[in-house]
Amino acid sequence: MSNLVVTYGIKPKEMVQEALAAIDAASTINSNDQIGIKPNLVVDKPSALGATTSVKVVAGIIEYLHKAGCHNIVVLESSSIAHSTARAFSVCGYDKLATHYDVKLIDLKKDKTGTVTAAGLNLSLCQTALELDYLINVPVLKSHCQTGLTCALKNLKGCIPDREKRRFHSLGLHRPIAALNAALKTSLVVVDGMCGDLTFEEGGNPVSMNRIIVGFDPVLVDTYAAELIGLDPNSIEYINLAEQFGVGSANLKKAEIIELGVDKRPPLETLASPLARQLSKYIDARSACSICYGSLIHALARLKEDHLQSRLPEKIKIGQGFRGRKGNGIGVGACTAAISSNLPGCPPKAKAIVEFLRPHCGIKVL
Repeated sequence: MSNLVVTYGIKPKEMVQEALAAIDAASTINSNDQIGIKPNLVVDKPSALGATTSVKVVAGIIEYLHKAGCHNIVVLESSSIAHSTARAFSVCGYDKLATHYDVKLIDLKKDKTGTVTAAGLNLSLCQTALELDYLINVPVLKSHCQTGLTCALKNLKGCIPDREKRRFHSLGLHRPIAALNAALKTSLVVVDGMCGDLTFEEGGNPVSMNRIIVGFDPVLVDTYAAELIGLDPNSIEYINLAEQFGVGSANLKKAEIIELGVDKRPPLETLASPLARQLSKYIDARSACSICYGSLIHALARLKEDHLQSRLPEKIKIGQGFRGRKGNGIGVGACTAAISSNLPGCPPKAKAIVEFLRPHCGIKVL
């Protein structure tokens, strides 16, 4: 189905229900289906900081499903490596949501796994996700420090075990993300575009966008989302690969886009944040994990505030591609332990990276 519904406003629960009704989502669901709702709870931060799916958005979905006679519902997630899903459920308000609506929360970090082959890759997936009849993907619209965009397609990374997340980074992220979406079908996408961080996937620089985007095709949704935040969808490799793998269509010209509450749209100039792309020129990243890479981005941003980042003598090495490779230079993270000047950590904290890099910028440490 090639329709997208975009609704604008400041009441996400009501907006979600309006958008789902407009796209007639209920007609695609059997009341006996095992329905899984997959938010983005990458870290244990409230949605106001721009990183996580608002609990109000998920509440709107659940209320819509209940009205349609669907009650076999679970909320499933696996937070980022080094972050607790249970804590994210608590901090983000999902514990209270589960009690109020009588839905089960599933921490996929504790789930059994199964192996699926797609697009020439053997993938390890969480068993609960594989057994769903209907998967509702509820990402946050935000930028990503490595892939540029994180929205529907990338959000399914929360349906794989941590060891597989690490492997995805070693494979370069794009192809395995596209293959994952070929292996695990998204039935419906509801994008939380109320408040997203357009600089960094872990939040901290939120931008209010006051919109919900609903569609059945995750490739189409991501194509639309990329353009919305000023990115060329063709520059995001996993969108192109997902289309090649038959996941969906990136052809917005053939899509019908229905907009609701047009008078409530926020100004477009709020939808740009190029900081992470600016700072990437100081980094030599080779199969780096986003959590480690993100710490380095944060550290470089702090150095930038003091006009120090341009004084770095060379690019900072980071990522699994440097594992076991001896050499001179500056390396951040456990994977660059063989580099002559290295800061350990998996992941290292941004503050530690700043303190580590300051002497390389010519600043004496007292």
